[in-house]
Amino acid sequence: MREITATGQTVEEAVESALAQLKTTRERADIHIVDEGKKGLFGLFGARQAVVRATVKPDAIETAKEFLQSVLSNMEIVSEIDIVKEDERNVIFNITGEKMGLLIGKRGQTINSLQYLTQLAANRNSKHYITVVLNPENYRERRKETLIQLAGRLASKAHHLKKSVSLEPMPNYERKIIHTALSENHKVQTVSEGEEPNRYVVIRPSGK
Repeated sequence: MREITATGQTVEEAVESALAQLKTTRERADIHIVDEGKKGLFGLFGARQAVVRATVKPDAIETAKEFLQSVLSNMEIVSEIDIVKEDERNVIFNITGEKMGLLIGKRGQTINSLQYLTQLAANRNSKHYITVVLNPENYRERRKETLIQLAGRLASKAHHLKKSVSLEPMPNYERKIIHTALSENHKVQTVSEGEEPNRYVVIRPSGK
């Protein structure tokens, strides 16, 4: 975290100097007044400049990216990360490189666990909750199609057997895909149960 000390004839001048050096805004900086300064006699004798210490507040998304890069480095995975901000609360990290199969893991278990941890890293420095999606080599698009097909098969099974069917634990992003895929299927109902990070979808026959 970069920290600088700046001076000025007034506290406000010192703050403006600090912000200029950090190339940031007042909202993005933590300001600590070290010395409010002193005008001095006739504005000349005994004058003392105001002193402030300033740091740039951590950016949640950059913090999450640094965490992710560190984990990938420890896994000896060479990759590039492209950040796509859908809005202030939803961010996709597109990942390209080698060993993507290792990163995804069996049934996406590795990437889902890493996604959960990356999301925790992002939300340590965020004023509002941020949803992070890790998308190695367009895995999420392929996974979405798989989940939609799976939802259809299990909905049919729940309806014909007149019995609830539970899916494996999934991140919120994937559970939403299941709920949406079956939202207009009046033969079944879907609910999420369990606690994070092990929440899962249950498909129940609706009796219709």
